[in-house]
Amino acid sequence: MIEVNPIEHFQFDGTPKAKVLIIYTGGTLGMDFNDSGSLVPCGFNQILERVPVLKELHVNISVISFKEPIDSSNVHIEHWQLLASLIYEHYENFDGFLILHGTDTMAYSASALSFMLEGVNKPIIFTGAQLPIASPRSDATENLVTSLEIAADKKNGKPIITEVCIFFNHVLLRGNRAKKVESQHFDAFESENYPILAEAGITIDYHWSYLKPYAKDFIRLNMEMDNNIVVLKLFPGLNQATAAGILLADTVKGVIIESYGSGNVPNEQWFLDILKESVRKGKIILNVSQCNGGRVMHGKYETSSELDKIGVISGHDLTSEAATAKMMYAMAQFPNLRDAKKCLRTPIRGEMN
Repeated sequence: MIEVNPIEHFQFDGTPKAKVLIIYTGGTLGMDFNDSGSLVPCGFNQILERVPVLKELHVNISVISFKEPIDSSNVHIEHWQLLASLIYEHYENFDGFLILHGTDTMAYSASALSFMLEGVNKPIIFTGAQLPIASPRSDATENLVTSLEIAADKKNGKPIITEVCIFFNHVLLRGNRAKKVESQHFDAFESENYPILAEAGITIDYHWSYLKPYAKDFIRLNMEMDNNIVVLKLFPGLNQATAAGILLADTVKGVIIESYGSGNVPNEQWFLDILKESVRKGKIILNVSQCNGGRVMHGKYETSSELDKIGVISGHDLTSEAATAKMMYAMAQFPNLRDAKKCLRTPIRGEMN
């Protein structure tokens, strides 16, 4: 069981423009040096000491921290469920939510929460850093301060952002459209298939035509996720035994194929026969592209022309991260195979066109 520390309240302003709940999971942002000079996870009080400007934003902050901060490489479904349940539990008490999270799996977590939390009309912003907050050249301060501003921003008394997003290196991205693409530079995330929602320069410039409009709240928590899935990335030289072992495994209920280009797969008969057998056995196969941008278009080339006939679902312009979270969600929420497939074909959280 994942444990969290008691909620801490930081009342910086008697008449705040917003109240924001920060959930600290771990990751590079919240690292500081201990007495021996080693980097270790620190508490929010230490973060506040490093970023005293947080007190000047006219935002009152409450903080819930994981008792044992985690490296995001260790994130599992239970962590998503905890994050979603914490937001659901405190939803009425705050104007926005900020999740401090490691970058490696941030796009997966943002995608998962977008499906698990239905009817959201408040900002849920993920952010982190490429360098620890204790580093002199850290990007943590800018990411944290601007994320908090966005989580608190309103227009005519209503939140400007009404969905799950990632803010990183001056840009705000839809969470289930984002992908981590860089490990050595500050521009770690991109969203090739959906425009940037906002850019932070001297001011925060919102790209209004791409924002999800405010609507009446009907927040609903969908906790269950089915992780009996696998991702098969195609590569030249994939052999028949390996493909069959993955696609026909008894424990696998869903397969995400990362195909070439616009959805192309080998058109060798043995591979098509394995796909047919997998579909016949009641498995869901979802086709997404290995490319960061573009979309799957079954039939554009001969090598993908048979996929619709076989029953492979086109993932259109889904990222692999969003496809993974959505398949887990669809299979858990819709035990009926036809309904699960319909869910995967249909945009439900702005995750695909």
